[in-house]
Amino acid sequence: MPIPRDDAGTLRPLAFRDPEEVLDTDRLYTVYEIARLLQGIEPDTELDPQTEGILLDWTIPWMLQNGEAFVFAEPESTAEPGYYGLATE
Repeated sequence: MPIPRDDAGTLRPLAFRDPEEVLDTDRLYTVYEIARLLQGIEPDTELDPQTEGILLDWTIPWMLQNGEAFVFAEPESTAEPGYYGLATE
């Protein structure tokens, strides 16, 4: 539901960090871990499903927008998520 702009308090510009600012070049991460890192949360922090869903809503478009910065490693099984890391070339 929209709110009046005056009710929002302080407004700040929307800014996204570059993948190199978020990820280490020598690590691979699941999309769930990347979502946490984008918010400044440790990758192994437990989150409730609703919060995790909201973080993924921000993370997936960010990854698509920065797709050229990533590499992908196949998951170990179909029940596991894939792993993403920074492209180094």
